Amino acid sequence: MEKGTIPTCVDCGTQNCKYKDRTYPDFCPTDNLKEEDRQWALERYDEGRNREIMIASAEVEYEGYCQWTRVQEIMEFARKIGAHRIGIANCIGLIREARIFARILRANGFEAYSVICKVAGQPKTSMGIPAQCESIGAAMCNPILQARLLNEAHTDLNVVIGLCVGHDSLFYKYSDAYVTTLVTKDRVTGNNPTAALYTADSYYRKKFFGGK
Repeated sequence: MEKGTIPTCVDCGTQNCKYKDRTYPDFCPTDNLKEEDRQWALERYDEGRNREIMIASAEVEYEGYCQWTRVQEIMEFARKIGAHRIGIANCIGLIREARIFARILRANGFEAYSVICKVAGQPKTSMGIPAQCESIGAAMCNPILQARLLNEAHTDLNVVIGLCVGHDSLFYKYSDAYVTTLVTKDRVTGNNPTAALYTADSYYRKKFFGGK
């Protein structure tokens, strides 16, 4: 690590929090955890449906481990939590993918309800977005309205398909229903953002790390 860097979990080489037969590094948050923080987190699982969601998530991970695609995992998770009306918050650039997903949902007994990112067609400049941003499209994305309309539709679970960086953050914040992500947009890598990580020490090294 670079001098002055505060080590965190990404700097750990033992992962003893998982394996329990190794040694925690000195900086490990598990080994240095305050009991009040542990208890606070555990108590949150008793709020609302959090414990049910956590159990369903673990069951889906176990039952479909290395067998189910994420599309399948989402449907199995939805069944476990009794979610029937599935909201889709999709980017207009991924309308084809959203349509395919909706078709799959409907074929498997779910109700699909989509709200596209450009809903309302609000001009970007009307929100103080610089005019040059309209060169790639005049209408702003409207993740807060997407969330509101899905809330009004009383969706049981919302699925994000390709919302832009930051727009997804606002959608997560204002969605009443629990949210999971099916597609993370990356225009350069064909919506496979980990490709840049896999090539960070080769093709993308200079782009990410400069001359280092």
